[in-house]
Amino acid sequence: MHTRPLSPLGVEVTDVDLTALDDEQVEAFRVLLAEHGVVVVPGQDGLDDDGFAAFLRRFGDVVFTVGETPVPGRDDLNVVSNVRRTTPPRSVFHTDTSYVARPPAYTALRAVQIPSRGGETLFTDQYRAYETLPADIRAHLAGRTITHEVSGLRPEDAGPETSAEHPVFRRHPVSGRTSLYLSTPERCVAMSGMDRGAARTTIGYLYEHSTAEDNTFRHAWSPGDVVVWDNGCVLHRADHADVTGDRVMHRGMVAAS
Repeated sequence: MHTRPLSPLGVEVTDVDLTALDDEQVEAFRVLLAEHGVVVVPGQDGLDDDGFAAFLRRFGDVVFTVGETPVPGRDDLNVVSNVRRTTPPRSVFHTDTSYVARPPAYTALRAVQIPSRGGETLFTDQYRAYETLPADIRAHLAGRTITHEVSGLRPEDAGPETSAEHPVFRRHPVSGRTSLYLSTPERCVAMSGMDRGAARTTIGYLYEHSTAEDNTFRHAWSPGDVVVWDNGCVLHRADHADVTGDRVMHRGMVAAS
């Protein structure tokens, strides 16, 4: 298993078969995810949905977000696709399912069909977002929480949990580093110790700071790619602008331990 750092975040792993990881390699993946946020694994052309789900289960229970479209015949993976859509899907920087008390630890995408142009996935380094905040802002926000609420779903489709509080600054359980933990401002509806207006202004500032271009890695997909990321230290979004051709991904998520 060989690794190559990406910039400004992420790491590429080659010479590995995701269907045949040993325990040492699984632990190495956990460390890479905690340190780099994103792991790109090219060349997994032989990986099907069974193998993809089995790979994810090496890291914990596979969880499914209520309201997503399942892969046909499976209740553990969902489809991310632009096929037969008259308008592009909407995607903004976010962390997955942050409106529950225990958000998924990891998310992964398997490339099923790649468009001839466009369709990249972007990631931001939330460790660096925290570390580059001015010291007075870090001091002002220390110990505060953000309330995350479900968005984009009807209440009856959202499942039993629709709101949760999480620390603004989160210590990663594996790396021990601190990240800025937030999601799209549409989902971040309140901050402890602030009125609504101040919270909205502060969350907007943090979001703009964390998603700056120099803090963003853009992954251009190739056939056979699998990309895994750590929801505790990155935000992500898909770029659906100017996509030519069909873009189909199968997605799986791993519960926090």
